[in-house]
Amino acid sequence: MKQRYFILSASIAAALAGAPAALLAQPDASGNTVEAPRVTQTVSNNNLFTIPKTHLAFVGTAKGATSAPLAGSTAMNHLQLILKPSVERQAAMEAFIANQHNPKSAQFHKWLTPQQFGEQFGVADTDITAVTSWLTAQGFTVNNVYPNKTQIDFSGTAAQVNQAFHTQENLYTNNQVTHLSNASDISIPTALKSVVAGVMGLNDFHAAALNTKSKSTVAKWDASKKSFTAKNAPTNSKGMAIPFPRFNNLGTMRGLAPNDMATMYGIKTIRANGVTGKGITIAVVEDYDMQPGDWTNFVTQFNLGQYGGTFSQINPEPTTGTANCTDPALNIFGESVETVLDAEWSTAIAPGANIVVATCSDYAPGSFYLPSTPNHFGGVFLAATNLINGSNLPNIISASYGDGEYNTDAASKTAIDLMWAQADAEGISVFVSSGDYGPSFNGALAGGYAGNTALDTNSLATSPHVTAVGGTDLADILDGTTSQYFAATPSAVGGSALSYVPEIPWNASCGNGVAATDQGFSSALALCQDDMKWDPAGNYWTSAAGGGGASAVDAKPVWQQQVFNAAPDKSRDLPDVALFAGSYGNDTAVITCTSYYPCTPNWSGTVELVQGTSLSSPMFAGIQALMDQGLAARGVTANQGNAAPTLYALAAQEYGGPTGTAPASLATCNANNGATGTSSCVFHNVTRGSISSQCGEFQQEPFIANCYIYGATNNYINFLGTGLVGLITTDAAPTSYGVSNKAYGAQPGWSFAAGLGSVNATNLLIAWRAYVQAPPAP
Repeated sequence: MKQRYFILSASIAAALAGAPAALLAQPDASGNTVEAPRVTQTVSNNNLFTIPKTHLAFVGTAKGATSAPLAGSTAMNHLQLILKPSVERQAAMEAFIANQHNPKSAQFHKWLTPQQFGEQFGVADTDITAVTSWLTAQGFTVNNVYPNKTQIDFSGTAAQVNQAFHTQENLYTNNQVTHLSNASDISIPTALKSVVAGVMGLNDFHAAALNTKSKSTVAKWDASKKSFTAKNAPTNSKGMAIPFPRFNNLGTMRGLAPNDMATMYGIKTIRANGVTGKGITIAVVEDYDMQPGDWTNFVTQFNLGQYGGTFSQINPEPTTGTANCTDPALNIFGESVETVLDAEWSTAIAPGANIVVATCSDYAPGSFYLPSTPNHFGGVFLAATNLINGSNLPNIISASYGDGEYNTDAASKTAIDLMWAQADAEGISVFVSSGDYGPSFNGALAGGYAGNTALDTNSLATSPHVTAVGGTDLADILDGTTSQYFAATPSAVGGSALSYVPEIPWNASCGNGVAATDQGFSSALALCQDDMKWDPAGNYWTSAAGGGGASAVDAKPVWQQQVFNAAPDKSRDLPDVALFAGSYGNDTAVITCTSYYPCTPNWSGTVELVQGTSLSSPMFAGIQALMDQGLAARGVTANQGNAAPTLYALAAQEYGGPTGTAPASLATCNANNGATGTSSCVFHNVTRGSISSQCGEFQQEPFIANCYIYGATNNYINFLGTGLVGLITTDAAPTSYGVSNKAYGAQPGWSFAAGLGSVNATNLLIAWRAYVQAPPAP
């Protein structure tokens, strides 16, 4: 595997998180952390320091790629200069946040405002003045210093960027797709190197929504079959139909409704007691808008309006103001199915919550090619950071976007991790989808980039200050037990689930071991090899699966080490938890109501059925809204910050810790038990199946690490010529494939395949109240 970088400050912070207070920066009488200025030399452009990893290694390495200088007059608006706190302040921040989650600490649930976070853990004012003065002297316009004091919004031209940062902004074209990027690592005056992490926005490789049209199916209700019938055949990642019988081609599909999730995840009991998320605000961060009427349509169709939830759509700005959030106007950019999914399915779980769709455009008004901001995470990053630095903080944020750590420059990763740490310190619970490509994040396909590997994790989700949500599938269709878990006829407002349904990791590929076993094959590899006989062209190839893996950047937090079967590594591991995301064979998805395919009475029209971990994250955000309201009802603050530390503490009670004898509840709470015996469990432990999905190679790039090749195909559309297909392993250069090296299998306790598993919301609320020592009901 290729060598990757670690953020030094994060590593040091993890090491010092438990250090004595005397070693950390000390607060003054007002509670602010005091430190001496770090910019102590004259700022001179003649004495330079090159910042490592500020250039994407893969840019310009693809065979056949071309490049040309970006015109010097090109506007580069709303770049973000990322400041790094001192080692002492970073360590103090981590220790402070750890205490905010410790019920025995005096700082427990003592959340900060954006301004307080900046004063205590941001860069000193004198250092910020030195940086802004230098930016201004280079001809840039400084638009805003964020309240967090780790982020400066500034604008200029490509020529100014080239001169100030001693790089070259180029346009790179590969396979008819053009991106801008800096050609080399940037340099800054040496006097600033202790406070400047880099610039976010020197490349425009924007993150993608974790839901694609290849996992979206237009379908119509068939009353005679009591199911939906697909109107468009399921396709692979390039839009090609999947032409062999093990997939549900033009067949019936089960469309899950809000009532199904309420039944499966133990929500009905607390909903009946008035716990609906009322008074809690869930913000979903997006880069495209939706028609507000879609949300109303969804609420009406499924009779959720009775719970009093609200909907709004905003373009957030920080309290200090910067006007960097451009509205992705519907009449120009159209509606996003991703945005619809996030808003509707957070409401499906928490119908009493206030849903805020926070959107900032990736592109300038009226343009699909001029970036409004070229930062790597585009409008999604701006929407999130502006909310977190705003005056109306949400209780919860859900982000269903991502890109691999390998594809994320160091400055962007630093900015993301600082942003999520700030959200945690403010008491905001953040949920991020773990990914839709199994243990990969590039679709496990060698895209012509040198040193490509099948293993990569979502850089938006690997912060230790967010809860990463993976994906599961329902096992009943593969197991042949559907009649045990679903009624033959859905209820009047949709939904036919009778109880909790056994779950396996979502894996749509032939690497799905449960699918292999249930279809009579000896192994997933045998299934894949048989699939090649049906489809030698490889049109069936897919890497769609719930995301999981080890971060190459962020260190493992202490709380992730304290549960049975925690990975014995030093990395932040994904996912933390998992909920339904999709299905093998395209047989189950969730119903959305979009402006293109609105829901209609009696399902007389067509609807859009969607899959992806884009669904899992907003659903868990909805579950958190239920926790928040339920805790507030007992006099506990509704804000809980990052949910993961509490979730792992509760899981250790049920699964056992990293050492010692596992309790009996580890076996009792196995998801394979279905509704039998798991009714008192907080977690459903997903223990069979894997996320080891398919990988492939272009002929012109004959090696992709971690991919066990089992066959060849001649498919120009998927592989640009003859391609090789395989399964993802933990070995860099695998010579075999099996249980010992597949990436990754489910197991008792925690796993890369499904984290801690899914939850029973009623039992989770009871356990959470006990953990935070909420007083009993009067």
